[in-house]
Amino acid sequence: MAIKRVVKKMVLLLVSLVLLLPVSLLAQEFPTKPITFIVTSAPGQIGDVTTRITGAKAEKLLGQPFVFVNNNTGGGAVAFDIVAKAKPDGYTIMSAPSGNLVWIPFTRQVNFKLEDFTPIMQNLLMESGVVVKTDAPWKTFKELVAYAKENPGKVSYAVTSASVPMDLAMQFVAKLEGIRWTAVPTPGSDPNTFLLGGHVSAYSGSTSWVPHVKSGSFRLLAVHSANRMKDFPNVPTFRELGYNFIHESQSLILAPKGTPEPVVKKLDDALRKALDDQEVIDLYTKLGAVISYRGHEELAKYLPESRESVGRVIKELGITIQPAK
Repeated sequence: MAIKRVVKKMVLLLVSLVLLLPVSLLAQEFPTKPITFIVTSAPGQIGDVTTRITGAKAEKLLGQPFVFVNNNTGGGAVAFDIVAKAKPDGYTIMSAPSGNLVWIPFTRQVNFKLEDFTPIMQNLLMESGVVVKTDAPWKTFKELVAYAKENPGKVSYAVTSASVPMDLAMQFVAKLEGIRWTAVPTPGSDPNTFLLGGHVSAYSGSTSWVPHVKSGSFRLLAVHSANRMKDFPNVPTFRELGYNFIHESQSLILAPKGTPEPVVKKLDDALRKALDDQEVIDLYTKLGAVISYRGHEELAKYLPESRESVGRVIKELGITIQPAK
């Protein structure tokens, strides 16, 4: 019995000492075990591939491996819920598109919010735009708009799902121009095939259409980003065309709210250095993904501002939150 009491006292003493250790000292030891890295993209998608190669380079600097787990259930909603409730110690992080935090909460009920997470870094920028088939009669986006005005309801466009930013862009134009065109959501399917097959007039989406534009199958009419695309410098932005709409989808790496700043900084530094690796640069380029770094401090300021901008557009369009299914 005496031995048990001594052991118990020693355990309590050790626990007390650990609790008294400053956060900075604990962070110096971080990580001491593998880190769970949840990815909201399906295996093989751009977000998945870029996350894995970036993590593979960063884990060599951290001295511990990442354990990658794909979880796209509910469009990533389940993964966000898991990470939001995880222990904020740096051993559970996630990679996800910025849209899940910036615009989805405006359009449907979810169990998480921006404030539930601590940003670690932004690693890439996914640009988007509007394409039509090369044999389509519209050479410019304004020509497409003019045709839609003269032929109400005849123009349709593919989007991955309703009320994603690329759909909001088209709704925004429709409201300003007083036109009526039809969104065709393609959940679980490749929207490019809808356009290739002639089932829709256009496709408003991310850069999965780049190979088709480069091969001559599609024509890019306009882009949603703040600046013109490097590969297509002659194609105007929505803003240049007179539509005050900007959409840029970032890939974010996040931790639960309350993760110590020194731990976040350590992860940020390792992942940032990974972006300088030539193998990483080459793969991102091949996939049409633009390496675009924002550190944890800058990202913490940028995301609320981006959310406010998206909220303004959604309010103007009169879109209401859909009940949870």
